[in-house]
Amino acid sequence: MSEPPIAVQLYSVREDCERDLPGTLEAIGKMGYDGVEFAGYYGRSASELKGLLDGLGLSVAGTHTGWNTLEGDELERTMDFNEELGNRFLICPGLPEERRNSIEAWRKTADFMNAMAERAADRDMRVGYHNHAVEFQSMDGETPWDVFFGETREDVVMQLDTGNAMHGGADALSILKRFPGRATTIHLKEFSKDNDQALVGEGDVPWNEVFRLCDNEQGTEWYIVEQETYAYPPVKCVELCLRNLREMLG
Repeated sequence: MSEPPIAVQLYSVREDCERDLPGTLEAIGKMGYDGVEFAGYYGRSASELKGLLDGLGLSVAGTHTGWNTLEGDELERTMDFNEELGNRFLICPGLPEERRNSIEAWRKTADFMNAMAERAADRDMRVGYHNHAVEFQSMDGETPWDVFFGETREDVVMQLDTGNAMHGGADALSILKRFPGRATTIHLKEFSKDNDQALVGEGDVPWNEVFRLCDNEQGTEWYIVEQETYAYPPVKCVELCLRNLREMLG
């Protein structure tokens, strides 16, 4: 199998995007990234964003979209926007408190996500969930992450964030093994016990095994770099992350 293309989550360079979105996207393209994942649209329409990306040869790896934009009638509007943008992956990056404050809440949230996934499938789109650290902390003797992905449909994307999971005390490899085929897109974020500004490839994530599982068991379609701590300017950090990643992938 060929390696998945590599995107960057634009939250990594959010201040640069606020100042100069076209210039930041151009820099990302010149670094050699294949695509971007959005976390906000900087006041642009879907057609404007698609025009910018098409002009730079960049694809859309997904969008981080709030739970409120996936509920009820809002889902259709969200899908309309993303269809025009050329995006198939609608990833929720967090939940309102009432949807995650108990194991029962997580089970109900899984039911809601299943309904969203069924509607999205009609338009060849997929919904998914992205973790922080809290999903791996025990609640009523169970782990929210295991409950949620144990009770959602196979086509609900498990967008594992490797660094966030390890910050939560989880073993990223065990998660990937427990839910084969679910990490259709994955966030490559470093975790280091000694350096909270470590870039991808400079810490404790067992990257070679992550890549092997993504390739052999997950069918991962996108690697997505995310950097939220900065030893250098953010744009330089994501450039170095890509360089390190390419070196590790060979």
